[in-house]
Amino acid sequence: MTGVETRSVTRDSLFLLANVRVEKQSDQHRVRVRNLSDGGMMGEGTIKINRGNRVEVELRTVGKVMGSVAWVQDQRFGIAFDEEIDSQSARAPSSSDGHEAERSGSLSYAHRAPSTPPSSDNLRKI
Repeated sequence: MTGVETRSVTRDSLFLLANVRVEKQSDQHRVRVRNLSDGGMMGEGTIKINRGNRVEVELRTVGKVMGSVAWVQDQRFGIAFDEEIDSQSARAPSSSDGHEAERSGSLSYAHRAPSTPPSSDNLRKI
């Protein structure tokens, strides 16, 4: 290794989960997505997979993508997608139909703390 990046496709380092199914097998396996680009991904998991296997990858907000296993090393593996995807959409917040945040034009703040703390007069002692 020279430490020089030789790949022409940019990748996003991230932590996502995806479902992977090896072609001609019915079992789906939950794997961690460590790197994702428009042309492929690096996954990690206990799936029994070999170089050259055809796979179907289901990524949230992207959907199902077909590809081939390019390499395998221990529990990590690389998948080259048959068709390029929009890897940035995998980072988008997921919603019930995948387009709710796009329609509203903003993100949900449902899990945000209230802007003003509640008055102690309204609290009860336990």
